[in-house]
Amino acid sequence: MAHPAVLSKLAEEYASLEARRAQADGPEVRRRMEDVAYTLCVSTGTRDVEDALAAVRRRLAEAHGNDPVLAL
Repeated sequence: MAHPAVLSKLAEEYASLEARRAQADGPEVRRRMEDVAYTLCVSTGTRDVEDALAAVRRRLAEAHGNDPVLAL
């Protein structure tokens, strides 16, 4: 699994793209979301972006001693 800092950055980028897509959906935003979702899945060993984001949350919680404030 990727380093927690890398996972955190990917999850933050995905969330940012979701917000952008909600305001102004377009092919560029969708393509970038697909790229980030793919990278999240590969980095976490999952096949679904929701599963990948859940894995990121678990990994960040572990990295921060299960402190929910410090996790994503």
